[in-house]
Amino acid sequence: MKAKKKEKEEQKQPLQENSELKELRDQLNNLQKEKDELFGRLQRVSADYANYQKRTSKQIADTVAYEKEKIIKTLLPALDNFEHTLQNVHVVENVDDIIKGVRIIYDQMLDILQLHGVEQIKSLGEKFDPASHQAITQRAEADKAADIVLEEFQKGYKLNGLVIRPSKVIVNKLAPQQAVQQPPQEQAKPQEEKRVDSQEQEFDESTDTE
Repeated sequence: MKAKKKEKEEQKQPLQENSELKELRDQLNNLQKEKDELFGRLQRVSADYANYQKRTSKQIADTVAYEKEKIIKTLLPALDNFEHTLQNVHVVENVDDIIKGVRIIYDQMLDILQLHGVEQIKSLGEKFDPASHQAITQRAEADKAADIVLEEFQKGYKLNGLVIRPSKVIVNKLAPQQAVQQPPQEQAKPQEEKRVDSQEQEFDESTDTE
């Protein structure tokens, strides 16, 4: 009995091994298929990304070219006016007329720059600002406040609120003993009002006495 039982078990064992081996092979085939699918997806994504980079680069280049063209077109009328002015310089007898024409073209250029978000930095008479001004030298003028811009050698500009070129300026730098101390005008007003109030009070007292 035991021998037969053992023989049957030995016969079943190869069948179980074959079944397990078949199952492992199926799993391996499934994993291979999944790997191939994932690799295919990765290749497609990689190709799409490469195409996207090419399209993006082209779009950026086209946008830059378009913006350049737009800026140049807005500058052309000012250039035309310069050309007309130069052509007529020998005809104009009055120098003031030439200066007036150049001033008109200058204002036209500023208007064009403003259309593109460019603005001049205010410097003369303003307090020195390291973010907007570049001090090329210093000077002392006792009749003016310290750290005030006295002269402007080169105008600075901002683009959409950001400084693209600071103004080159001369700054008023005073020694401590040179600093002008001017009492604020507001301090005198309360004293005057107080003096007026006292006069009114004296007038009221004299009226009550009568």
